[in-house]
Amino acid sequence: MNKIILPSFTLIGLALPIQTTNANGQSAIDCGTHWQKFETGNYIDRIEGKLSNEIFAIYHLYEGDHTQPYSYFIGCKVNADAEVPEGMDRLIIPADTYQKIIAKGVMPDCVANAWKEIWAGTISRAYHADFEVYGDKSKDWSNAEVEIYLSVIE
Repeated sequence: MNKIILPSFTLIGLALPIQTTNANGQSAIDCGTHWQKFETGNYIDRIEGKLSNEIFAIYHLYEGDHTQPYSYFIGCKVNADAEVPEGMDRLIIPADTYQKIIAKGVMPDCVANAWKEIWAGTISRAYHADFEVYGDKSKDWSNAEVEIYLSVIE
C-alpha cells in the first residue's frame, strides 16, 4: 500500500448542517444537495486567501466506520489565518497518514463507484478525515479524474 503523510491544512467553505449516513442512499441526497448549494451560491468566489481553485469534499467526525453517521464539508484550502466570510465555516484537517485513490471516468458515477470499491475493500481505514480533491482534471465530466484520500491506520 502506498501511504502518504500529509501536513495539517485549513479549509474555508460550507459544513453540512446535519450529519449524514450512507444508509439507504441518504448521503448521496444530502451531499448532492450540499454541492448544489455550494455551486449555485458561488461560494468558491467568496473565499479569500485560497491557495488554489481546487475544491475539497471532506468526510469527517465519523461515529464509527462508513456505516455510521459522519459530517461533510465542502471548501477550499486557505492560509491558516484567512478570514471566514459570513455564512461560511472553517475546518482544520490535522496531519495524518493517507492512501490515495484515483477515481476516473464519467462524473459523478466514477466517484460513487470508487467509494463502493473502497467500502468493499480491505484498506485499514482510520476514519479520521477522508477527502476528495476536485481539480482541473475533474472538470471534464465525461472523462474526469478525482483524487480520494483515505485516512489509514499506520
